[in-house]
Amino acid sequence: MRVVIGAPGNGAALKDEIRDFLERDERVSEVIDLSEPEITYPAVSFRAAQSVVDGQADRAVLVCGTGVGTAIAANKVPGARAATAHDLITVRGAVENYDAPILCMGQNVIAPIHALALVDMWLDLRHDTASFYGPKIREIDQYEARG
Repeated sequence: MRVVIGAPGNGAALKDEIRDFLERDERVSEVIDLSEPEITYPAVSFRAAQSVVDGQADRAVLVCGTGVGTAIAANKVPGARAATAHDLITVRGAVENYDAPILCMGQNVIAPIHALALVDMWLDLRHDTASFYGPKIREIDQYEARG
């Protein structure tokens, strides 16, 4: 799995811990860090989301102060689906139910040890298009395609 990761300055510490975890994980073939010293949360979010939509990456992790700003920005990229998640139920639902390959987290909201546990589980999760949520995701896709 190819994972893009990124954060502005107020998410850099947690992002670095997650990046190190991903680089050591055998399930991850490549980690691409899009962070730059002065990058804004919208800019890194747009780049990461576009990388997933274009197929250059399978998933993305974005970190800012709360995880909300990165999710809002990433979701502005047509075809992207990002979710803020700081607990097991939300991480699981984001992927399995809502087909959101972009995980957003807040450095000010979650301790690194908990964030790494969520990322560990997140790597194994998959969306089932035949599930109860499949038709709802298609409904969202159809609405988005209307422009």
